[in-house]
Amino acid sequence: LQLVESGGGLVQSGGSLRLSCASSGFTLDDYAIGWFRKAPGKEREGVSCIRRSGTDTNYADSVKGRFTISRDNAKNTVYLQMNSLIPEDTGIYYCAAYGTDYYCLASTDRYDYFGLGTQVTVSS
Repeated sequence: LQLVESGGGLVQSGGSLRLSCASSGFTLDDYAIGWFRKAPGKEREGVSCIRRSGTDTNYADSVKGRFTISRDNAKNTVYLQMNSLIPEDTGIYYCAAYGTDYYCLASTDRYDYFGLGTQVTVSS
């Protein structure tokens, strides 16, 4: 049972990337899904969350208006569309699966599954 992130890479400032979070061994539609990132020398930061129903989302202030989280339960995948990327967005991006919507929306550590991450590097 695991989460697998993909879609990271190297992009110039102002560019876009779309990250994907897929599950192995369980279905994502039973879980709220959150995205975190960890930049060198910084604490891990909650980036975004989408509820199990997909009807509610939230974003860190640092990414509002630039990132969009969505889910396709038919494909068992959650996406993070990242536009207008800036060097400060550089880091390893992880997804996490929560059995409780509240814990995801509050970006807590009370997740059930956590992925291995995908590297995003934004050059200036």
